[in-house]
Amino acid sequence: MVLRRVAVIPDIVVRHAEEAAFLWLRRGREIDGQLLGADDIGRIDRRLDANLDGLEAAGSAGWETAVQRFALFPEAGEAFVLGTLALRAGDDERLAIAVQSAKTLGAAGLKALSGAAARTARQRLRGCVARWLNSADPFERTLGLCALSHHRVNAAAYESRLIEDGDVTVRRRACRLAGELGSRDLAARLVHHMQANDVGEVFEAACALCLLGEDAQAVPVLDRLVGHEAFGARAVELRLLATPGVTGRRWLQGLLEQPTLRAAATAAIGVVGDPVIMPWLIRAMRDAALVRPAGVALRDLFAVDFNDTDLFSIDPTLFPDDMGRPLEEGELPVADRVAQWWDRTRGEGMTAFQSMRTLRLGSLRSAMIQPGQPLHNWRATRCFPAWM
Repeated sequence: MVLRRVAVIPDIVVRHAEEAAFLWLRRGREIDGQLLGADDIGRIDRRLDANLDGLEAAGSAGWETAVQRFALFPEAGEAFVLGTLALRAGDDERLAIAVQSAKTLGAAGLKALSGAAARTARQRLRGCVARWLNSADPFERTLGLCALSHHRVNAAAYESRLIEDGDVTVRRRACRLAGELGSRDLAARLVHHMQANDVGEVFEAACALCLLGEDAQAVPVLDRLVGHEAFGARAVELRLLATPGVTGRRWLQGLLEQPTLRAAATAAIGVVGDPVIMPWLIRAMRDAALVRPAGVALRDLFAVDFNDTDLFSIDPTLFPDDMGRPLEEGELPVADRVAQWWDRTRGEGMTAFQSMRTLRLGSLRSAMIQPGQPLHNWRATRCFPAWM
């Protein structure tokens, strides 16, 4: 798309930069969550693109505003705006500034430039992605792998080399990419990576093997990770997706009987997808330690829009005193209301809804059914009509 240069009003350009950073951060918070669906993300994308277009149309004033914003607020949203404008312009000097700025933020900066690459057309990325993948800088090599992932580009030579990279962050991302692209030729090397010292590398290798149909080798490793603070919840989800049916239910029951794992197991109940658990789940909603994961499970169990109901609330008067602090983290299910709803409807007759989390779990499930196929990118930007 060619944007015509327009008369520049400085305050409006600043507003575009602020809004673009804010909307990208909001998208990131919701993209794997339960509150928004694909249409909701599409609306955010439409607004985000409009603000980015405004900055691009402002020409050098748009770029200079983005640079100034990052100098004042050196955060991920501002780094994303810098990176997106630089990539859209195809300007190597601007791109170098964006990369160096993002590097000062560490992992958050990498995520920002990864997001910028995701929103840039493949044709505009070809030259810089090749440079990143061949760079001596591990930050740039990882960024190159992120770009391949977002656009589902199979670059076998780079995958094969970077999965054995000397930097652990690069190896982690290369392992994940192997699963996302369905690179079954790397399965044996992924088994080796499950023996790594870095737990993140171990998890990414196990996840990739599940997507490649080698879950029998990955499951014992996932079992060891279920109690890990950073990877435990996702390990439980993957384990249930890899071992559906009676086997998975029995395994989950074993976790529910362990006090230290009960919360993570409760949150994963919806992955099993059996509403027969509802009476137990309603009882869990009366337990301060389980009420939030029970809410996660409820939203997973039913493809309905709970945002249109009063079943979740932040009103402290609806909960026992010992649930006061968790309310600061967002809505909780109200056990009495959920019980009445369940008795009255059995989960039927409500507005159909698929959350982004549901789409993520569905993509993982489909990949495991058809190993070797690229993982569907549920996070991709949607084309969304301006009149909706």
